[in-house]
Amino acid sequence: MKDTRPTLLVKGGRILDIESDPHRPTAADILVENGVITKIEPASAVCPAGAMVIDASDRLVTPGFVNAHYHSHDILLKGCFDPLILEFWAVNALPRVYPPRSDEEVRLRTLLGAIECIRGGITTIQDMLTLFPLTARQAKVVQNAYDDAGLRVILGLQLADVSPFDTVPYWRQLIPPELRDSLAAQPAPSAPPPLEVAEEIFGSSQGEQSIVKWAVAPSSPERCTRRLMEELAAIAGRHDLPIYSHIYISRAEALNARRAFPQHGGSLVAYLKELGILGPRLTLAHGVWLSNGEIDVLADSRTNVVLNPVSNLKNKNGVAPIRKLIDAGVNLSLGCDNGSCSDAQNIFQAMKMFTLLAAVSDPREGPPTAVDALRAATSGGLRTAGLADRIGAIREGMRADLVIFDSTDPVYLPLNSAARQLVYGEGGRGVESVIIDGRIVMLNRKIMTVDELALRSELGHVAAVFQRDAQAVFARTERLHAHISEADRRMWQDDLGFDRYLAR
Repeated sequence: MKDTRPTLLVKGGRILDIESDPHRPTAADILVENGVITKIEPASAVCPAGAMVIDASDRLVTPGFVNAHYHSHDILLKGCFDPLILEFWAVNALPRVYPPRSDEEVRLRTLLGAIECIRGGITTIQDMLTLFPLTARQAKVVQNAYDDAGLRVILGLQLADVSPFDTVPYWRQLIPPELRDSLAAQPAPSAPPPLEVAEEIFGSSQGEQSIVKWAVAPSSPERCTRRLMEELAAIAGRHDLPIYSHIYISRAEALNARRAFPQHGGSLVAYLKELGILGPRLTLAHGVWLSNGEIDVLADSRTNVVLNPVSNLKNKNGVAPIRKLIDAGVNLSLGCDNGSCSDAQNIFQAMKMFTLLAAVSDPREGPPTAVDALRAATSGGLRTAGLADRIGAIREGMRADLVIFDSTDPVYLPLNSAARQLVYGEGGRGVESVIIDGRIVMLNRKIMTVDELALRSELGHVAAVFQRDAQAVFARTERLHAHISEADRRMWQDDLGFDRYLAR
């Protein structure tokens, strides 16, 4: 994307500062120069010569929001599923069951997801991307698309090398051998080894001035061999990269840990500790079925957790132990997850569910509050990538990632609490303008970086091809449905000693 960062004066907006007064923000002017907030002064400050002025009177100005767990690879599957158990959703949605995608499709789907995020006030995402096969060429396609859209991204290249038949209880016993090919569209195409590709990408990206920050992304501890986990951790160390992974999304995954990791007490957290991977560099997504003891270990090691309440409910996984994580002092962030299992990159849905679902497991008065949700959706997400000292708050000296809301919207009338009305009332309708790294990426609800009309036109052909391939996948995997359902039934008969599901 062409560098278009004029000096900006965001004039007269009410500036949300959750560490000061998150309820009744005061009006001020924000001066942005070369992407950095250089002055915050009372409204009616003098406008520098040549500055572009954004009139923010009757507006609420907030830090940009962070979608700390997202997968751009299935954005074209939104709206394809009603609630499904995680394991059956996976065999219909994961890239390994689809033929390799074209560069054009990869570019367009990345742009489409980026625009959806921007329109919802999200200025930073963590994209845990699966490319099938992983190539440096397509990784560059994705990087360029994010640069073109102007969306800040921590881009993780997701890898795994363990068969689902060795990670999902009862699958090997129940799924007939003649149906196992249904879990893959075809043998993996010829390509360089993924670790070599990752090293090439990370090595060539050092020193680049970009809003794309790379990350290492082992799919989850049980879906990666010990060798792969150790090699990915070593790559992260060599290139100073954050690590993102999944943990305990479903009850099945917790049960598998009990069986597959007996030498670590059946605990994936204990396994990660023994590998030396726990710590502030690591972020674990979901954590629905973490035990109390594992939560304490994560807190002691300062490992981050990103919660995804919408997708966890849609895939029938249950409710994460939100209050226990907060009480233990774990750094929490929020994600919107896959396009096919949450259907919207809507951080407001995630914040509202975060505050309300905690009462399912702990009805006592107390956190999380609206301010806790805002913190998780801003600085909490940025801490996972080591960026919280640069962005995530409206402070002099920080990079300018800003969202401007129309506070004349009925949701904000009267304005009793900016924090509460954002979390409990906003759905994305009020997002008017978005600034990322000092660049105006949306102004008065018009995307400034991408021609949306052209994107929609281009998307027509690739969407038709994708939908054809998706229908073939659905027809093939339907033969697995009864077997996967029986495996799920048996898993619920095994006792874990605790529950995280609403109905139990």
